[in-house]
Amino acid sequence: MITMRYFAWVRERIGADSEEIEVPATVLTASDLIDWLAGRGEQFAFLADQKLVVRVAADQQLIGLHDELGEACEIAIFPPMTGG
Repeated sequence: MITMRYFAWVRERIGADSEEIEVPATVLTASDLIDWLAGRGEQFAFLADQKLVVRVAADQQLIGLHDELGEACEIAIFPPMTGG
Protein backbone atom coordinates (compact mmCIF):
# COMPACT_ATOMS: atom_id res chain seq x y z
CA MET A 1 0.00 0.00 0.00
CA ILE A 2 1.10 3.52 -0.81
CA THR A 3 -0.16 6.68 0.81
CA MET A 4 -0.98 9.19 -1.91
CA ARG A 5 -1.05 12.86 -0.96
CA TYR A 6 -2.50 15.57 -3.18
CA PHE A 7 -1.86 19.30 -2.75
CA ALA A 8 -3.32 22.64 -3.90
CA TRP A 9 -5.35 22.54 -7.14
CA VAL A 10 -4.50 18.85 -7.61
CA ARG A 11 -6.29 18.13 -4.31
CA GLU A 12 -9.23 20.31 -5.33
CA ARG A 13 -9.65 18.53 -8.67
CA ILE A 14 -9.39 15.05 -7.15
CA GLY A 15 -11.58 15.91 -4.18
CA ALA A 16 -9.33 14.38 -1.54
CA ASP A 17 -6.09 15.27 0.17
CA SER A 18 -4.90 11.69 0.60
CA GLU A 19 -5.75 8.04 0.08
CA GLU A 20 -4.24 4.61 0.54
CA ILE A 21 -3.91 2.69 -2.72
CA GLU A 22 -2.50 -0.54 -4.04
CA VAL A 23 -0.48 0.24 -7.16
CA PRO A 24 -0.05 -2.45 -9.84
CA ALA A 25 3.40 -3.98 -10.20
CA THR A 26 3.60 -2.53 -13.71
CA VAL A 27 3.73 1.01 -12.28
CA LEU A 28 7.46 1.61 -11.96
CA THR A 29 8.04 5.33 -12.56
CA ALA A 30 6.36 8.60 -11.66
CA SER A 31 5.16 8.80 -15.28
CA ASP A 32 3.63 5.31 -15.03
CA LEU A 33 1.88 6.34 -11.81
CA ILE A 34 0.36 9.47 -13.34
CA ASP A 35 -0.85 7.48 -16.34
CA TRP A 36 -2.37 4.82 -14.10
CA LEU A 37 -4.03 7.41 -11.84
CA ALA A 38 -5.45 9.24 -14.88
CA GLY A 39 -7.22 6.04 -15.84
CA ARG A 40 -8.86 5.57 -12.44
CA GLY A 41 -11.80 7.85 -13.13
CA GLU A 42 -13.05 11.24 -14.14
CA GLN A 43 -11.63 13.06 -11.10
CA PHE A 44 -8.11 11.82 -12.01
CA ALA A 45 -8.31 12.16 -15.82
CA PHE A 46 -6.95 15.72 -15.81
CA LEU A 47 -3.57 14.37 -14.67
CA ALA A 48 -2.89 13.06 -18.19
CA ASP A 49 -2.97 16.64 -19.51
CA GLN A 50 -1.00 18.00 -16.56
CA LYS A 51 1.72 15.35 -16.56
CA LEU A 52 4.47 17.78 -17.57
CA VAL A 53 3.26 20.40 -15.08
CA VAL A 54 2.71 18.56 -11.81
CA ARG A 55 5.56 17.55 -9.52
CA VAL A 56 5.97 14.21 -7.80
CA ALA A 57 7.74 13.43 -4.53
CA ALA A 58 8.50 9.93 -3.27
CA ASP A 59 8.97 9.74 0.49
CA GLN A 60 9.36 13.54 0.54
CA GLN A 61 12.08 13.62 -2.15
CA LEU A 62 11.30 15.34 -5.44
CA ILE A 63 11.64 12.92 -8.38
CA GLY A 64 11.43 13.26 -12.15
CA LEU A 65 8.82 11.65 -14.36
CA HIS A 66 11.19 8.88 -15.44
CA ASP A 67 12.55 8.16 -11.96
CA GLU A 68 11.49 4.89 -10.38
CA LEU A 69 9.20 4.91 -7.37
CA GLY A 70 11.14 2.08 -5.76
CA GLU A 71 9.85 1.08 -2.34
CA ALA A 72 8.28 4.47 -1.58
CA CYS A 73 5.61 4.45 1.12
CA GLU A 74 4.31 7.94 0.35
CA ILE A 75 3.86 9.68 -2.98
CA ALA A 76 2.84 13.33 -3.23
CA ILE A 77 1.53 15.07 -6.35
CA PHE A 78 1.45 18.85 -6.39
CA PRO A 79 1.66 21.85 -8.70
CA PRO A 80 4.98 23.60 -9.35
CA MET A 81 6.18 25.81 -6.55
CA THR A 82 7.34 29.38 -6.89
CA GLY A 83 9.32 31.49 -4.52
CA GLY A 84 9.73 35.13 -3.99
